[in-house]
Amino acid sequence: MAGPIRAAVVGGRRGRGYRRAFSALPEQVTLSAICDRSEAVLDEWRQEFPELLLFSRYEDLLEADACDAVFIATPIQAHVQQALAALAAGKDVLVEVPAATTLEECWALIEAVERSGRTFMMAENYCYTRPNMMVRHLVEAGVFGRTTYAEGAYIHDTRNLLFTPDGELTWRGQIARDLNGNTYPTHSLGPVAQWLGTTGPAPSDRFEELVCYVTPETSRWRYAAEQFGKDHPAAQPDSFRMGDSASVLLRTEGGAVAYIRRDAASQRPHNMTHYALQGERASYLSPRHEREDPLVWIEGRSPGQRFGKEEWQPLWDYASEYEHPRWKLSGAVAREAGHGGGDYFIVEDFVRAVREGTPPAVDVYDAVTWSSVFPLSVESVAQGGQPVKVPDFRRAR
Repeated sequence: MAGPIRAAVVGGRRGRGYRRAFSALPEQVTLSAICDRSEAVLDEWRQEFPELLLFSRYEDLLEADACDAVFIATPIQAHVQQALAALAAGKDVLVEVPAATTLEECWALIEAVERSGRTFMMAENYCYTRPNMMVRHLVEAGVFGRTTYAEGAYIHDTRNLLFTPDGELTWRGQIARDLNGNTYPTHSLGPVAQWLGTTGPAPSDRFEELVCYVTPETSRWRYAAEQFGKDHPAAQPDSFRMGDSASVLLRTEGGAVAYIRRDAASQRPHNMTHYALQGERASYLSPRHEREDPLVWIEGRSPGQRFGKEEWQPLWDYASEYEHPRWKLSGAVAREAGHGGGDYFIVEDFVRAVREGTPPAVDVYDAVTWSSVFPLSVESVAQGGQPVKVPDFRRAR
């Protein structure tokens, strides 16, 4: 492809986050169009970027010669249908998380990507934070040995996002009302899946089975009562099916175990994410709050081992040796682009895959595997915490 890729952002509110990444990669990608149903959102873009093509109907965007690729940043219920339409129109697709919400959508997405031959990538930004990329580099360098256990948690109180200002349920609120499980799994699972060797065109392991347990719902209905009054339809203890915290255990074919948690309702201080990794020869623990460093213990290298008093040490003690090469090269620019560096590296990886025809960093098989935790966890909860099998999406190819 000669010249930069023309990218259209679908979903102008969340899509604003990509502006800085586009600006940092001007020779590779250019923002050509915005699509959003809200005229107010389009007006904001029009005032800042008067040269952009603006669309209120997705069908009109795909019919116009306005872009080479679409960046889908809409509510998750729309992701698959919009991706299918874009692929059928000959567009490359980058989609926000999760990529799908049902197993039927997962299979439809695989079929469409294979049939179209276009590039498809899921934009899981937590795979690109500095500590998560450094841990992956340590794993790939063999420092951990065999990885056997991992944890990932996304703890983000989103009760304020369940309602419009006048008290109507948003798309997030509708999911919390209707479903019970881990319906937003990829922030927790993405880095963990990479560390356990379950990703990429030739993974060394795969997720085989999961089980999900969910705590009672104690927070959302109380929030509705506080904000909109006790007579509001959502201000009743049985207004939402979704529990406060959903915990998933995944087992791989090789015997590794991953513990994945999502809590979007509990009122508590938090720093959004938690990760941990255990290997044969090393361990990792993410910080509990912003004032702490991520910690690592490496056999034969961390202090105190000669005296039987092993000690954690800051992950950054090994930065000179094991900082991920991409963070060494572009970390400062990526950090300025937002989302902890994720937006920059996501756009860079997607554009490289489109231009060079190489496998994207999170291809359709990884995208649907991680996203399938959504429906599979709901199924496990509905069956009283029974294990359910994870489809082998890649082998089905």
